[in-house]
Amino acid sequence: MSQAAQKVDVFQAIADPTRRDVLHLLSERNQSIAEISSHFKISRTAVVKHLNVLTEAGLVRGEKNGREKIYYLQFEPLKELKDWLAYYEQFWYNKLTKLKFVAENEQ
Repeated sequence: MSQAAQKVDVFQAIADPTRRDVLHLLSERNQSIAEISSHFKISRTAVVKHLNVLTEAGLVRGEKNGREKIYYLQFEPLKELKDWLAYYEQFWYNKLTKLKFVAENEQ
């Protein structure tokens, strides 16, 4: 499978802190490339590359609105991440319960 044919998964897409920041911005409201770019100290071209990765992962979609392209957050793919994390919550909860037990019994 060629690199271009590979779909970026949600985990790859959110691995980059800039992309996570873009998602946070879009969770507040839909924005144009210019608006998104204004929040970063990187080039507009770099922001577009991040948006392309997020689009490929299905986390955002862009729609032409006149001369601008407006980006929207797509919540559905985040469910995959939520489901994956939910499984591991049991381990965090168990560790915290054990820590509480040890702390309370040492006194």
